[in-house]
Amino acid sequence: MSERVKSADCDLCEAARITHWFHEDDVCWIAECEICDTPMVVWRWHGVDPGAEDLAHMHQELARVAADVFEGHYVDDNMRNIPDHYHAHARPVGGFFGHGHRRDRAGGASA
Repeated sequence: MSERVKSADCDLCEAARITHWFHEDDVCWIAECEICDTPMVVWRWHGVDPGAEDLAHMHQELARVAADVFEGHYVDDNMRNIPDHYHAHARPVGGFFGHGHRRDRAGGASA
């Protein structure tokens, strides 16, 4: 498991509230990814190895949030744009971005 530190140069460590936040606790926070329009879970600590217990907790919370947003989802933890801080997206089954797949907004999957 990574040491529990934060980096002053990391956007995810900053945890700026620039989009809607669904959840936060001592392990993680879940907010709307401004690029993907999907829920994204972010480990509170800088690094890529959160350990099994924190990882299970984060994926459980992400699944809980995603159940309200998509008909079905999968976890995508390929950290494309910020590869040095663990985060994962809940993506809609059959899609990558949330646009047009969301059931929590008008024009989504169940609208």
